[in-house]
Amino acid sequence: MKVIIDRFEGEYAVVEIDSNNYVNLPRVLVPNSKEGDIVLIEVKKEESKNRKEHIQKLMNDVFSD
Repeated sequence: MKVIIDRFEGEYAVVEIDSNNYVNLPRVLVPNSKEGDIVLIEVKKEESKNRKEHIQKLMNDVFSD
């Protein structure tokens, strides 16, 4: 998803997610950005799956009988 930084308000970047719809994004997530910059938000399915499997393995190791 592409969002456009419209402006900054305190600790938030106000971003346009589509025509005339805006949301606040914590400014810490877009360091060194400025008004008008385009930011890509992406879900990394494979990385998420690998992370979940790793965490599950750690939990199994800790809680195994």
